[in-house]
Amino acid sequence: MKIEAQKELVSGFKHLELLANQVVEGFISGMHKSPFHGFSAEFAEHKVYNTGESTKHIDWKLFAKTDRLYTKRFEEETNLRCHLIIDNSSSMHYPKLKANESFYHNKIGFSVLASAVLMNLLKKQRDAVGLSVYSDTYEYYAPEKGSDRHHRMILNKLEDLLENPKQAKSTDTVTYLHQIAEKMHRRSMIILFTDMFDPNANDGKSEALFNALQHLKHDKHRVVVFHVIDKQTEINFNFDNAPRKFIDLETGEQINIFADSIKEAYEEKVAAYFKSLALTCAQNKIKYVPVAVEESFEKILTTYLVEKQLFG
Repeated sequence: MKIEAQKELVSGFKHLELLANQVVEGFISGMHKSPFHGFSAEFAEHKVYNTGESTKHIDWKLFAKTDRLYTKRFEEETNLRCHLIIDNSSSMHYPKLKANESFYHNKIGFSVLASAVLMNLLKKQRDAVGLSVYSDTYEYYAPEKGSDRHHRMILNKLEDLLENPKQAKSTDTVTYLHQIAEKMHRRSMIILFTDMFDPNANDGKSEALFNALQHLKHDKHRVVVFHVIDKQTEINFNFDNAPRKFIDLETGEQINIFADSIKEAYEEKVAAYFKSLALTCAQNKIKYVPVAVEESFEKILTTYLVEKQLFG
């Protein structure tokens, strides 16, 4: 769903819950164009039929429309526990927003709104949600619950990430993914938003990062990594050829260069890194999805729904 037309409805991030609801409702209304054709706004009350289950609750009308077997869910059921993880290091607060830009056009804002969108959908499906936030410390943890009060608490924390950005925070993804994994005692879907800028990922030490991601998969958890990027500058390296100073947001390290002089080598290096991430995640049965802040949230929602069906 494209949300640029909704900018006038949103002042800063004070209407995070409202905007998340608009994104979800827009997605649901357009589902007839998606692989989930046949679902209506009531789709949250169905789950895929698994061989061996009782056929008592199969929705035969939905089968006639989709040629797939789904069983009806009931209000007291909670089929899924979902734990959201947000990397809140300084690099996630890139790019610096201009005065007329909405908060979700940098990486942390995009991750916050995407998390609120998923929470809205989880709430509609009566599923439980938890949240972890890390940078150079383990900043926040809330276990998976489904109450309105719990949702409000997490939304307040998401808003706080935007209200109070801290400067010069590095990333220690490996340490805190291991700590989060130790807290996950019941089978859950675990969704990570990160830009993958971490010494353990970028200095030839990616094995430690994937060991941490693999730790998240213990006890049959399902892990989704949304690799959040600013496509224009971090992938396409769209800078003019004027002399520029590039500053590492986490270490403060600086380098003065002409962008054109390294553009080709930079793009090749980034492409190889992304390919390596995708391959290693696939080998470890971790869902890896690059998402750009310039994009809509359809990829986020579609990935979630597909992974939920596979979660069983």
